[in-house]
Amino acid sequence: MRRTTRIAVIGAGIGGMTVAGLLQRHGFRVQVYEQATTFSRIGAGIHLSPNVMLVMRHLGIEQALSDIALHPDAFVSRQWDSGEILFELPFGPASEARYGAAYINVHRGDLHAVLGSALEPGTVAFGRKLSHIDDCGCAVRLLFEDAGEVQADLMIGADGLNSKVRDHLLGPEKPRYTGHIAHRAIFPATRLNGLAIRACTKWWGPGNHILVYYMTQAREEVYIVTSAPQAQWAGNAPFVPCAREELISTFEGYHSELRQVVNAATEITKWPIFDREPVERWSGERIVLLGDACHPMRPYMAAGAAMAIEDAGILARCIAELGSDNAGESFGWYEANRKPRVREVTQISMGNTWLRTPVDPQWFFRYDACAVPLKPPAAVAQ
Repeated sequence: MRRTTRIAVIGAGIGGMTVAGLLQRHGFRVQVYEQATTFSRIGAGIHLSPNVMLVMRHLGIEQALSDIALHPDAFVSRQWDSGEILFELPFGPASEARYGAAYINVHRGDLHAVLGSALEPGTVAFGRKLSHIDDCGCAVRLLFEDAGEVQADLMIGADGLNSKVRDHLLGPEKPRYTGHIAHRAIFPATRLNGLAIRACTKWWGPGNHILVYYMTQAREEVYIVTSAPQAQWAGNAPFVPCAREELISTFEGYHSELRQVVNAATEITKWPIFDREPVERWSGERIVLLGDACHPMRPYMAAGAAMAIEDAGILARCIAELGSDNAGESFGWYEANRKPRVREVTQISMGNTWLRTPVDPQWFFRYDACAVPLKPPAAVAQ
């Protein structure tokens, strides 16, 4: 692919920023269009497993992330009522040597800021809400609300669950509510009143679970995120405030340590969990999808962002390395090399069993999207 190829990325989320940075490292002209007017310290915690950190290494920001993140000593799974440890996956120098990189906890806002440092100045254009796409054959014309239009040779839709790029390629389709919600809360660690907790623990209960962890090395704030059944979700709000009483009652009967953590939460929000039916088509002639835009998954494996980042690594390579001006060929290689792994991770995430009992995660953690051998589409299809 010619390095003069103009590439437009829709969405400055984790996947969009990653693919933009990797393509720029290959010498391409990349512009990211983001509907928000500025970056803010939104979101909460996120786990970056070794397969993610390997991609961050290729972006040149692995050390920067490692310096600001919390390095948990282990991922701990515990039984909801007895507190029994079901499985403990240790982290440290030995695991880093085995998996090739560290496992870290970090605030999403900090991750976003470090990703931004890997991009050329001016890469992200803010306040660009996409309203229409015109794929005229020789280029893609993008129209933005109150912000004019631009043209690109290739367009990458990294615009998430409610992707307008996906709607253009596949037709409009609403995401599917899964019947579960996630409570989220961040609160000062001082509210634990001296209770010592591990850096990263998932409590498994009957139909519910709750993940408790620190996001920074200072361990000044605790983050909790849950999954609990809720029959319906009304309205279009991405989240709503949640009463403390609801959170507390959801985990009634859990181990006393977990109940003390839950009782320490103050401002709580509630988020619907959506996914979509799998689709076979991720691309068109000059347009391709990435991450949640083509394969949103339930957040039970901490793998949604990881899959978008892996997508970015494979897609950037397919565009840069195939030596052809045929975008469709590049996209075909990308889809063939990503779909089998995404399908497997999606199934495990839906089952919500990851790291509940002893398992060897090397197949997941050791995967380096920027170095794994690429297979021809015909070979993958066999």
